[in-house]
Amino acid sequence: MSIPIITTISLLLCSNVFMTFAWYAHLKNLGNKPWIIAALLSWGIALFEYLLQVPANRIGYTQLSLGQLKIIQEVVTLSVFVPFSLLYMKEPLKLDYLWAGLCLIGAVYFMFRGSQA
Repeated sequence: MSIPIITTISLLLCSNVFMTFAWYAHLKNLGNKPWIIAALLSWGIALFEYLLQVPANRIGYTQLSLGQLKIIQEVVTLSVFVPFSLLYMKEPLKLDYLWAGLCLIGAVYFMFRGSQA
């Protein structure tokens, strides 16, 4: 695996941590606040997501197709969301996470088969 692809995946992992907190942490922490407060705080967190995600995609696009970048993003998203859901939000572990992961493995296969990436 090349340095640009490793860099892309690393930046996307970090970006997704911010994204996941921006999208979902307010459900736990700001449930008693007006939605506009949650939205403004989420936008502030999302800024950091974009500061990592935009360069990740620019770097990745030098060696990956747009579809490949998207599938990597989905795998990274699930890889970040499951621990967040279990550890931070205290949601129960569901077998559905496994099934979703298996579907993503299939998506990765189809997006990367025959690829030089």
